[in-house]
Amino acid sequence: MLRREVIIVGSGPAGSSTALHLLKTQPSLAREILVLEKAVHPREKVCAGGLIPHTLGCLKELDISLSVPHVVVDRALVRIPPGREVRCEGEGFCTVVRRSEFDAALVQTAKQRGAEVHEGEKVLNLVRDPQGVRVWTDKGEYWARMVVGADGAGSLVRRKLLGPGRGTMGKAIMCDIPVKETSWLGFLGRRYDFNFVPIAQGLKGYLWAFPCLIGGVPHVNVGIYSLGTDGLTGADLQRLLRNEVLSLTGHSSRFKAFPIHGYAEQVPLAAPHALLVGDAAGVDPLMGEGISFALEYGKLAAAEIIQAVEERDFSFAEYTRRVRYSWIGKKLRRLAVATGLFYGRTYRLWFALAGLSPRTQEIGLKWYNGVDGWHQRSGWEAIRAVWQP
Repeated sequence: MLRREVIIVGSGPAGSSTALHLLKTQPSLAREILVLEKAVHPREKVCAGGLIPHTLGCLKELDISLSVPHVVVDRALVRIPPGREVRCEGEGFCTVVRRSEFDAALVQTAKQRGAEVHEGEKVLNLVRDPQGVRVWTDKGEYWARMVVGADGAGSLVRRKLLGPGRGTMGKAIMCDIPVKETSWLGFLGRRYDFNFVPIAQGLKGYLWAFPCLIGGVPHVNVGIYSLGTDGLTGADLQRLLRNEVLSLTGHSSRFKAFPIHGYAEQVPLAAPHALLVGDAAGVDPLMGEGISFALEYGKLAAAEIIQAVEERDFSFAEYTRRVRYSWIGKKLRRLAVATGLFYGRTYRLWFALAGLSPRTQEIGLKWYNGVDGWHQRSGWEAIRAVWQP
C-alpha cells in the first residue's frame, strides 16, 4: 500500500492549483503529493472555457504563462428582458481556451515541478481511519494523511467522507460550431454574447455564444446554463438551445451536457483528514463560472494543509469558516444573493436597473472579472463609484 501525506483526487484546475501552491510554498512536500486522475490528459472536458481576467492573475501568481491557443474577448453583447440589447467594450473581458488543452498544461506544470500524477486511475472508494484516509482505485490501494476532493460536481470524496450535503446544482448544455457554417459575427468582432431574455419563459440562467479555436479553426461555442431543478426541464433547455443554434446556422447540432455545483455557505467543505476544492466545494451559482474559483480554492487548501502539517492537527475544523469569510466566500455569497434578484420574480426590475447605467455595467464587470481589485472591495464602495463621477 502506497502512503503519501497528501492525495489529491482530480487533476482539473482545482486539483492542479492545490498541488502547485503546495509545491511553491512547501517544496519539501514534493515527494508526498500524489494526484489521482481517472482520465488521461489531454482529456475531453465539456466546458465553455472562459477565463476571466482574475484567472490570468492566478496563473501569474503561480508563474504560469497562458501558452495554449486562446481567443481574447473585449466586447460583449447582452440581451436582457424584455428584449433590449446592451453593448459593452473594454480590454480583455475574457480569454477563451479549450479545457482539454488548458487542464493538460496545468497538470504538466505540476509534474515538472515535482508532483506525482497517476492518470488513467479511477478512485473507487475512500474510508477514513483514525490517522488518515484509505483510498482504493481500480489499480491499487493507498493511504494518505490528507485527501483533497478536487473531483467535480459529483465528488466521490464529498459523498464518502463529508456526507450528502451539497449546494445548488445547475446544468449546462453546449455545442461547438465552425464559424464558417454560421452567420455569427462575434469571432471577428472579439465578442461574446449573453442572452437573458428566456428568463421570461422560466429559465434561471442564460444562453451564451463564445468565440474559440479548435485545432486552429475558428468556432463558436453555443450553450445554455440553468440554475437548480425547479425551472425548465431538460427538454425545455434543449429546445431553447436548439432554437438559438438554428438562428445562427439554420441546422441543428449535437449537444453535450455537464453539471455545475453552486456554492452554499451552510454546506461543510471539510471533515477530519479531508477537504474540498473547486466544483466539489461549489462555484459561482449565478453564471456557473468555476475556473477562477478553482485556482483560488487550491491556494486556500494548500495553506490549510501546510498549517495542518505544522500544527499536527488534521481536523480542518476551520476550513469551511475560512472559505466563507475570505473574499472568495464573500463574492460567492453575493453571487448567490444575485441569483434571487436576477432569476427570481423581480428580475425585470434588476435587469432594468443594470441596463440603465453604463457606469453600473462598468463597475459590475470589473467586480465580476476581478479587475482593479474590485472583487475585494465592499458593496458600499461599488455604490459610491456608481453614483459619483
